[in-house]
Amino acid sequence: MSKNPLYTEYHPRWFRSRMSTYWWLTRWSYFVFILRELSSIFIAWFVVYLLLLVRAVIQGDSRYQQFLGWSGSPIVLLLNLVGLGFVVLHTVTWFNLTPKAMVMRVRGNRVPASWIIATNYVTLVLSSALVAWLLLGG
Repeated sequence: MSKNPLYTEYHPRWFRSRMSTYWWLTRWSYFVFILRELSSIFIAWFVVYLLLLVRAVIQGDSRYQQFLGWSGSPIVLLLNLVGLGFVVLHTVTWFNLTPKAMVMRVRGNRVPASWIIATNYVTLVLSSALVAWLLLGG
């Protein structure tokens, strides 16, 4: 029977410090990271909500009125307000992360991060204004 020379019966265990369940509360950046991850739940909620709205519109006026009545309930309103806050958090954190995820160069020089962030916000404002103009009968 050949024995493996790298194996010893009394191999010491590696030291691993204990990680608290609430590690994400130790720093603000960790806390925001966890909130950003939780925001995906509310993004999914808005997708489901929009699909339910489209279905109600397709099914006719009475179903649409029922949907509006359901949407006006306090629980759905609260869920949508909390969801809006998480969507704004998700948007702001993503826009601030963009320069790290997308390095742009113009004539060999790196574009400043503030320009990339500003471009994101300007695009957001312009596209929101366009959608508002279209919805308001522009």
